[in-house]
Amino acid sequence: MEAESMPQENPYSTLEVIQEGYIAKVVLNRPEAMNSMNPAFWTEFPAAIRAIDDEGTARVIIISSTGKHFSAGMDLSVFLNMAKDFKGDPSRRAERMRRMVMLLQDSFTAIEQARMPVIGAVQGGAIGGAVDLLSACDMRYCTSDAFFTIKETQLGMTADVGTLQRLPKLIPIGVVKELAYTGRNFGAQEAQQLGFVNKVFDDQDIMLSEVTKLAQSIAMNSPVAVAGTKTMINYATEHTIAESLTYMATWQAGMFQMEDVMKAMEAQKTQSLPDFEPLHGAVNKMKD
Repeated sequence: MEAESMPQENPYSTLEVIQEGYIAKVVLNRPEAMNSMNPAFWTEFPAAIRAIDDEGTARVIIISSTGKHFSAGMDLSVFLNMAKDFKGDPSRRAERMRRMVMLLQDSFTAIEQARMPVIGAVQGGAIGGAVDLLSACDMRYCTSDAFFTIKETQLGMTADVGTLQRLPKLIPIGVVKELAYTGRNFGAQEAQQLGFVNKVFDDQDIMLSEVTKLAQSIAMNSPVAVAGTKTMINYATEHTIAESLTYMATWQAGMFQMEDVMKAMEAQKTQSLPDFEPLHGAVNKMKD
């Protein structure tokens, strides 16, 4: 049995959220501005991701966009707003900037914190902040015309929203340094060779169709098992093997239950689709 689709009302100005069965689609939707990340985006995007995660019925999230380009990254208006704050006492200004940067970082940390896998689907350019976003995704796919740019160095600043922290865990560090120091574009084929993207497709329609099929195959599995797998892989990237194995054993002591295992085994035996219970929604308040 598939989850019901979410209502099609759109409370966001920079993106659209559509849930089809177990697949939640977050679509960046400012094509006239190349989906640049304006001030509203930085609150709407994490709110959308966390709302999907809190609701709990989706098993995979696909992030895509409209128009020629995936995203031109940080919108000029964000920089202009920041410039207005560069006045007054330096220590207070610096403390405010630190909090601002951490708030922006949290927008993409929401991707890692989501219990379900998050897939990035890219057409055209993914520039600056878009690379930060994609680096936080579990998997990335793109069209043959896609290109990626760590643009910040060319703009006189250091990338600060996650690329420099996450990308070295995805591709060779020497290549990360080259891309970050120069700010040069790297295209779809190079991105695939480096392992940044999993696969390249001829056009956006084919990409979205194939990525949706992939998401559906993930969604057939136990959402608890998939959530646990994501948690373990993310933990392992930050810890030693010994620490990760210990964490796995502790996790399994509480999370390993037979209900989903038996459903999966029965489905394989009968060549049918298992009917797993959804993840629980967020705990919003304590009950009496």
